[in-house]
Amino acid sequence: MMKRREFITLLGGAAAAWPLAARAQQPAMPVVGMLNPQSLRASGHLIDAFRRVFTETGYVEGQNVAIEYHFSEGSVDRLAEMAADLIRRQVSVMAAPGTVPARVAIAATHTIPIVFGVSEDPVKLGLVASLAHPGGNATGINSFSSEVNGKRLGLLRELLPTAARVAVLVNPANTTNTSSVLPDVEPAARALGLQLQIYNASTSGEIDAAFAALVRERPDALFLASDGLFSTRRVQLISLAARHALPASYASRESVEAGGLMSYGSSLVDMYRQVGVYVGRILKGAKPADLPVAQASKFELVINLQTAKLLGLEVPPTLLARADELIE
Repeated sequence: MMKRREFITLLGGAAAAWPLAARAQQPAMPVVGMLNPQSLRASGHLIDAFRRVFTETGYVEGQNVAIEYHFSEGSVDRLAEMAADLIRRQVSVMAAPGTVPARVAIAATHTIPIVFGVSEDPVKLGLVASLAHPGGNATGINSFSSEVNGKRLGLLRELLPTAARVAVLVNPANTTNTSSVLPDVEPAARALGLQLQIYNASTSGEIDAAFAALVRERPDALFLASDGLFSTRRVQLISLAARHALPASYASRESVEAGGLMSYGSSLVDMYRQVGVYVGRILKGAKPADLPVAQASKFELVINLQTAKLLGLEVPPTLLARADELIE
């Protein structure tokens, strides 16, 4: 017969083993892969917005979910390798804010769920079957940046009514954005009586070279395409525009907050929030095929009055009244 002391000792040992066995049977912590076209420095506030709303879905980084961050620093060429690395890590969901990351991710895997944030129509891009019923392994948000390019050029002309020539800076490595920007702005320019001069830059050095070339042509203003490289190098671009006293229009408010003149477009912060919401829902069991593509509904006109003053510009009352934010 087992003695009482031996029974208690055995019971205590079994109790100590149970939590270990339970932990061994628990599924591994899910991993979210973030494929980001910018740098951590340029997109830190966007990542914070993603984390905050992601936490609201019940997932806390380091506690019940892990996040693998890959930043391409504006280099389109690095994205495919980064997507392949996330696939090797067997991530549960891949977050791909940006049109190029989205296309790269979807080309790389048809099984891992993907949540994108794109500036063009994802149906036309071939990312989903329809907005209401994506149908594959991807869904996300459409921020309509390409659709507002013509309006953004019009706002720049409203600020500079005597402008005749506008330089347009695009990243030729980002073929998706380049192919959408020019068809948007060229007819708008004709309607406004503006002559466009197209300049290319795919690296920091090429940005310097493009500015050296365009300032020799002395355009009246600069229109920057929406691009991960330009977001990452926003300080360089803003400094060059200031040095050459060149009024410039940017795709996002972040550049205006950093000293740029004006921007018009949807909110990047809202886009990252929506990506976070959908990532959380997918981790809880939702299928990307069943989550309709969300559509941005808020577009912001932001003007930096201090920069306008330094450039000797007087902002028309009509623009002041329509601006969502005036930075002084």
